[in-house]
Amino acid sequence: MPITYKGFSTVGQTKHFRLTDFELVKQDLTNYFNIRKGEKLMNPDFGTIIWDMIFEPLNEDTKAEIMADIKKIVGYDPRLAAQNVLVTEYDRGLQIEIDLIYVQTNQVSKLQLQFDQQSRTAYQFV
Repeated sequence: MPITYKGFSTVGQTKHFRLTDFELVKQDLTNYFNIRKGEKLMNPDFGTIIWDMIFEPLNEDTKAEIMADIKKIVGYDPRLAAQNVLVTEYDRGLQIEIDLIYVQTNQVSKLQLQFDQQSRTAYQFV
């Protein structure tokens, strides 16, 4: 019998705040990516290094470091697996695309996040 995950989010919502299953898991992951490594009180290893990499040149070394960080973060959630990870630059920051597998149902979905220099927020886009 599959487990149903339930939660809520006010991000990008106007009326319905309830999220379930894969949508909830993707929002949880997005929330994690919005925390800079070292920013969480009493847990300096929590968060992502991507915010520190926005102003670095995006060469093969920094890409590899960012991709390793992304895979590590996805690996923290037993409900998810990462298939493919793509890191690119855009005019105001970094963009990542992750092909996620929702382990419980083997459902695959692409999560796309932009890490914006000006707003200091990672947000999903389509």
